[in-house]
Amino acid sequence: MTNHRPTIRDVARQAGVSHQTVSRVINGSEDVLPETRAIVEAAIEELGYRPSAIARSMARGLTHTLAIISPNLTDYTFASVIEGAEVEARQHNYFVLSSSASDPQAFQGLVDELVGHRRVDGLIVINPYADERYQFLPKEFPVVFVGARSHDEAVCSISLDDEKVAYEATQHLISLGHKRIALVTGPMEEDCSQDRLEGFQRALKEAGISFDQSLVFEGDWSASSGSEALVNFVKNDNLPTAVFAQNDRMAMGVMRAARDENLKIPDQLSVIGVDDMPLSSYFDPPLTTMRQDMPLIGQEAIRKLIDIIQNKTVEQTVLKLPAQLVVRQSTVKGGDRTS
Repeated sequence: MTNHRPTIRDVARQAGVSHQTVSRVINGSEDVLPETRAIVEAAIEELGYRPSAIARSMARGLTHTLAIISPNLTDYTFASVIEGAEVEARQHNYFVLSSSASDPQAFQGLVDELVGHRRVDGLIVINPYADERYQFLPKEFPVVFVGARSHDEAVCSISLDDEKVAYEATQHLISLGHKRIALVTGPMEEDCSQDRLEGFQRALKEAGISFDQSLVFEGDWSASSGSEALVNFVKNDNLPTAVFAQNDRMAMGVMRAARDENLKIPDQLSVIGVDDMPLSSYFDPPLTTMRQDMPLIGQEAIRKLIDIIQNKTVEQTVLKLPAQLVVRQSTVKGGDRTS
C-alpha cells in the first residue's frame, strides 16, 4: 500500500463534486453554495489536503514572491532590515528574494529580470538614492523605498526619522555642555545624510551655537572614513570636544583614531553614533548611540507593499520611525578639554 499526498481530485471524489468546485472553494470564490462549501471543507480536513501555494498564485496571476534589492547584503543595517522583512512576509504567506546591486547597471539588470518576467509581485528598494538606481524603477508596479523618502508621488517609503534622530543625538551632547561638536556624515547624496545634517543644525541653532562647516566631514558609512575624519580634525588643529557620527561604524573609526592620537574617550572627546550595532556595547568604551529598530523597518515595508499589491493602492505614504537614545560610556560632561 503506497502513501501519496492527497490531490484536488481526491478531495473532489471524497466530497462528490467536480475538481473545479474544489478549486473555487480553495480560492475563496463566492460562486459556491454554503452547503457544498461545507462538504468540500470537511473533505479537505479529513484527507489533510494542502493546496499548492504556487498553483493558487498562478491562478490569481500572482507569484506570492517579493524582492528586496539592496546595495549589498553584508551591511548590518541592510541585513537587519531584510531579516525583519522576511519574517513579516512569511506571516502573510509570501516568499522573499533578497539580492544586491552594487551599481545602477546591476540594479537595472535585476529589475528587468525580476519584474520584466513577472517573477515577483512587488519590490522593496533599500537606499534608492545611493546612486542613480531610482531612475530604473518599473512604472506602475508595486514598489516601496526603505531608508529614503520618495521623490515620486506613486512610491511609498519607510525610514528612520533621520532629522529627529540627529536632533536628539546632538541635543544629548549639548546637554552635557559640549559646544564644539563635529559631525561625520554619510554620503551627502543620500536623503538620510541630508536629514541628519538638518537635525544637527537645528539642535545647534536652538542652543545658540554657531554652525561651523569646518567641523563637518563627509564619510562613506565605513569605519575608515570615521578614522579619516578624526585625523583630519587633528591635522588642522581643529579638534572638537564631541563628535556625532551618523552611524556606529564611523563612530568606531573615530574612537580608534582618537586612541591612536592619544586622546582619551570620553574625557577628552565624547562620541555618539546611530544604529546600536550588536558590538556597540562592547566598544572600548561602550558607545552611546541612537538605537533604531531595523527589523521593524523591514516589517513595515512588507506590510505596506502587500497592502499595495492586494488593495492596488497608489496613494503615497511616508512612514518615519523613531530611535531611542542609549547612553553608555563614550559621552560625558565636557566643553573644556582636559589635558
